[in-house]
Amino acid sequence: MEEETLMSPIEKDEEQRCLTPPLAGTLPEEESEGCEGLWELPVEPTARRPECGRCRRPQKVCLCPFLPVHPLNVSTCLYIIQHPAEENRVLRTVPLLAACLPEDKCKVLIGRRFSEDRYPELASVCRNSNTLILYPGAGAANLEEIDFNSLDPCVIIIIDGTWSQAKDIFFKNSLFRIPKQVQVRTSLSSQYVIRTQPTNACLSTLECAAIALSIMEKNDCIKETILRPLQALCSFQLQHGAQVHHSKEHLLKNGLYDKPMPKNKRKLRRMELLVNNVKI
Repeated sequence: MEEETLMSPIEKDEEQRCLTPPLAGTLPEEESEGCEGLWELPVEPTARRPECGRCRRPQKVCLCPFLPVHPLNVSTCLYIIQHPAEENRVLRTVPLLAACLPEDKCKVLIGRRFSEDRYPELASVCRNSNTLILYPGAGAANLEEIDFNSLDPCVIIIIDGTWSQAKDIFFKNSLFRIPKQVQVRTSLSSQYVIRTQPTNACLSTLECAAIALSIMEKNDCIKETILRPLQALCSFQLQHGAQVHHSKEHLLKNGLYDKPMPKNKRKLRRMELLVNNVKI
């Protein structure tokens, strides 16, 4: 979000339409006569605002004051498998997560397909007996019940994307079905309230990592430290015009879902399951 204007997406679209020259012949004749030649004037290129090298936020809205002074001392290594669509999102959480941890403890790989030939290091990690993948499902063990007494450091893989993107990455990459599959049990509702989640129990990548690390490192302070910049980000956005996004589950149950219902039977069935509290 642009800090100077703090426009909503709709307002930005309106502004863009105002700045885009109309096609020839679309203006009334009296207006087109006065505008003759204006469309040929050079347009000055727009420069990106200076970006903070640590939190990856524009410098005017830097969140570094809410980050730990020094990276957290953890033995667990995170591998974030990020869908390409997440890379350019303005309000993404992975840069904040990475800023809380040492560089060698948070590695981000961007893509949709991960073959063993192209990613030999990742393949080796997936085959390590101390590697876990955080992906909820019928076969997932509860992370709280895993024994972490091994002397070797653990690795946890987290897929970053929407739920449909994460599902696509998980099932179309055989490497990710090699590690032990785990999930976190928590009563925590997502604090990432500026983005819509499918259900009330869905958490952002940063929140999942914070909970997982606090369990694996046996230190609740880790969770509090990693969540702090996310809380600051959401607070700032809400103070400057952003709206609280309730989950799709909440909107459907309370009759507040204002979008057309999908015609696709599979998607419609998923919505019915959300309303009936069936895990999907």
